[in-house]
Amino acid sequence: MTITAVAPRERMLRAKDAARTVGLLSDERKRDALDTISAAIEAASDRIVAANALDLERGRAGGLSEALQDRLRLDPVRVLALASAVREIALLPDPVGRVLDERTLANGVRLTKVAVPFGVVGSIYEARPNVTVDITALALRSGNTVVLRGGSAAEETNRELIAVMRDALAEQGIDPDAIQTVDDFGRDGARELMRARGIVDVLVPRGSAQLIETVVTESSVPVIETGAGVVHIVLDATAPLEWARDIVVNAKAQRPSVCNAVETVLVHRDAAQRLIPTVAAALSDAGVTVHGDDAVRALAPAAVPATEDDWAEEYLSLDIAMRVVDDLDDALAHIRRYSTHHTESIITEDAANAERFLAEVDSAVVMANASTRFTDGGEFGFGAEVGISTQKLHARGPMGLAELTSTKWLARGSGQVRA
Repeated sequence: MTITAVAPRERMLRAKDAARTVGLLSDERKRDALDTISAAIEAASDRIVAANALDLERGRAGGLSEALQDRLRLDPVRVLALASAVREIALLPDPVGRVLDERTLANGVRLTKVAVPFGVVGSIYEARPNVTVDITALALRSGNTVVLRGGSAAEETNRELIAVMRDALAEQGIDPDAIQTVDDFGRDGARELMRARGIVDVLVPRGSAQLIETVVTESSVPVIETGAGVVHIVLDATAPLEWARDIVVNAKAQRPSVCNAVETVLVHRDAAQRLIPTVAAALSDAGVTVHGDDAVRALAPAAVPATEDDWAEEYLSLDIAMRVVDDLDDALAHIRRYSTHHTESIITEDAANAERFLAEVDSAVVMANASTRFTDGGEFGFGAEVGISTQKLHARGPMGLAELTSTKWLARGSGQVRA
């Protein structure tokens, strides 16, 4: 079901109207709606892949980076994964109506704090058609409606996905205006979305650091800030060689275009000779270019010289920065200076150092002896994610259903008045 070409504000108002009924849907109705969306996406796989091919062709012709092309690409396997994620979200417990606190006042008034939908969730993102499906499914499961701005790079794909999902809602007797897009209004649509305070309840940007900064600084709608991923792994003095090699290669090369891919590896000086030749060779075998300081290049001659800019770079490609640090204090100081507070991990057999790292590093997700690629809503058991928040208010880390709800207090009395 396509959307009639009304103004962006009118579409957002329609989403707000639809939010009144969507917010009251039962757990069963929401599950059925998502199951129908999942089946519809699977059935429309050929159409979705064909639309995506048009976007990819236009992107290649326009010089779209390899990282963004990877994020944009949908093949039949990825489409099936999208549908499966929707089905997984349908199976998650309903976050709406959860009792978060309750008490009875001395005068007998009973208070209950419950989780409620935000209402209208907006999202601005780029070259990520999976976000179109993920955020829509999460929003509907949590009783919200959505207004999407997915960017010109994925225009054909998003148009097809949104039409499929709106048809599925209509089939279930749910107002299809619960899913809106302002893509066809281009940048004007994005600006209208950022200015829709009082209509859109919360806005979640996903994409480049520049896109996120633009939304944070220009939006009058409250923003949950998702951040760029200058992600670090520290190889401590006691890091097992196999763990160091396997975790670093996985965190960088498994999918380099995503925000939880490692960008900088810090190696304890006492372990440099033992670890760097093997880890650097394994990265090279995986097609990764190592940007190393002088100490790294002395042990890995194939590494290219690192510059100051490399320490703050979110490559999103098969590149990685590597530096030798004097000790854990030096590593922590480096992370404090350059981290975007997304995800950091330490590889160590020193339990005290592991616990110190977990306690002192101020990032949304902090790990010991695990790949940073686990920072993901699906991996955390959320089915999917709205994004990975690097801020500290309301939500931090991978955002699932609970992060798309607010709260309200219910007071039940029997005629009490305040003295």
